[in-house]
Amino acid sequence: MSTAQFSPLRAENLTLGYEKKVVARDLSVAVPEGKVTVIIGPNACGKSTLLRTLSRLMQPQKGAVWLNGKMIGEMPTKEVAKQLGLLPQNSTAPGDISVADLVARGRYPHQNLFSRWRAEDTQAVEEAMRATGVYELADRLVDNLSGGQRQRVWIAMVLAQQTPLLLLDEPTTWLDIAHQIDLMELMCRLNQQNARTLVVVLHDLNHACRYAGHLIAMKDGKIVAEGAPADIVTPELIEQVFGLRCHIIDCPISHTPLIIPLGHGK
Repeated sequence: MSTAQFSPLRAENLTLGYEKKVVARDLSVAVPEGKVTVIIGPNACGKSTLLRTLSRLMQPQKGAVWLNGKMIGEMPTKEVAKQLGLLPQNSTAPGDISVADLVARGRYPHQNLFSRWRAEDTQAVEEAMRATGVYELADRLVDNLSGGQRQRVWIAMVLAQQTPLLLLDEPTTWLDIAHQIDLMELMCRLNQQNARTLVVVLHDLNHACRYAGHLIAMKDGKIVAEGAPADIVTPELIEQVFGLRCHIIDCPISHTPLIIPLGHGK
């Protein structure tokens, strides 16, 4: 029985692109259930395009995406939003909205025309703000926050959605190193304690190796390698994907691959 049958989110034979520019052809992927999957690759290799397509934010030119056995393109929007939360790149908040109000928008899939705001909605919003360290900013306007603070507010909104599947496109952008580690640890807790499946696009290779249960390496719209970081990350793979010569050692803390870049001529 194939791995794809156990995948909550999978795609087959995708052709991806923008107007006449094709980014990927015949691309198939199955997200392992209950793991943190990290997608790595150089700029413009198709990582974000793939994530946008998996979330239905973008339509494939060919091929199809399945969410829990259903074709995602045929599912009602609220049904998708109850199962899948997305943090895209460069999110923009409406003007003059407070942190608490923006995070509360993550509860939209759980509301209907006749429902009232419930105690569990308040609890979900507060838990999300506390988990991302923005609870004390609840009354501040989002427009008045720093880039790193805004990023954490957007992550809180996605967490408030309380979906079993989370897709995050470069979530550590704008975050300082301490908040980057806090966020990666939070994602691991969500995975381990709440059994959530996560798919994350990252640029930091060592973060990817340390926190991913499943790693997907892309180049030129193709998947070059995938599997556990310890099984696939080699100097040859890093040079093939990124054109970067490196040494790889065992991290003394996490015992995952630690990539040491080499300068030119070393």
